[in-house]
This record gives sequence, structure tokens and C-alpha cells, in this order.
Amino acid sequence: MRETPEELDELQALLDTSLSRSTSHLRSIINSERSLTAEQLTQVLTGMCTLALATVTAKGEPRISGVDGHFLHGKWHFGTARDAAKARHLAVRSAVSAAHMRGEDLGVFTHGTVEILNPQDGEPADDWPDLLAYFKDFYGEDSFDWVNDVVYYRLHPHWMTVYAPDIAKLTAPSQS
Repeated sequence: MRETPEELDELQALLDTSLSRSTSHLRSIINSERSLTAEQLTQVLTGMCTLALATVTAKGEPRISGVDGHFLHGKWHFGTARDAAKARHLAVRSAVSAAHMRGEDLGVFTHGTVEILNPQDGEPADDWPDLLAYFKDFYGEDSFDWVNDVVYYRLHPHWMTVYAPDIAKLTAPSQS
């Protein structure tokens, strides 16, 4: 868990507010008995979590693709090739939706906007050196040309909700 107490408080407020603003239908599925707290969520979302990421074309058509998501400091972080279609979409339209699902055991649904962490022309995010060290440690120092090949984003959520009917299933040691 990399979150500070302030980041956990912010994430918990987001989860609570998002659910309270949701439809009655969604609240009939996701409620306090079938969700996670911010602290539980950060303990479950470790390492790489595959995200289904939705962007929008210039014509307003939705596009969905997969990305490696990393939940750090209470927000999703992900990368893609600088010449990927999603990178072109995000360069001009920063709104995204993301979903991380593990069968029927976990669903994390997020809407928000992205920030480019390492723009090719411009100043990187203040915390980019720490994030880059994390990504290099995770993927390997020489996995990419970290300057020219990949662009990383941070998703700033304005809505996030979590479906988890059985926390014990998510935290139980794996049976190998």
C-alpha cells in the first residue's frame, strides 16, 4: 500500500460520494455489504491490474482497449505506445472510463480525466521520477525506450465504485 492517510481519506470520500450519486439500480447491486473501503481496495489492487479503458474518437465514437493498470496513491496509472490510437484520442480528449474486473469477485469502475505524466514536449509531472522508478522496477529497466516509446497517464477520477461481494475471497492466500 503506497497511499498516505490523506490519499485514503480522499479515495474513501470519492467512493462514498460516487455511490450516493448513483442510480437506485446500481445501489441495489453495490452497497456497503458488497463493496470495499478505500483501505481494503488499496490492499487488493496491487501490482498490475488489467484495465478495460474507454476513450472517444474525434467523431464521438467510443473505443475500448486493454492497458496495464497500476493503482498507486489512490489513482489508476497506465501507459501505452506514443503512437497508439488511444494516445491520439487522449491527446485531445482527456475523458476516460476504466473497468477492472476479476470474474464475479471484483469490479472497480472509474470515470474521470487523464493527466499525461511524461509528455514528449514539456515538463513531466512532479512525481514522474518516482513513478518511472516504479515502472522500471516492475517491467525492467530496458523494456522500453522510456522517453520515446511510451506515454504514461494518471486517471483523476470524478466517479468510482467497487463491487466485491466477498472480501475474504479477495484477501485469501492463493491455493497453488
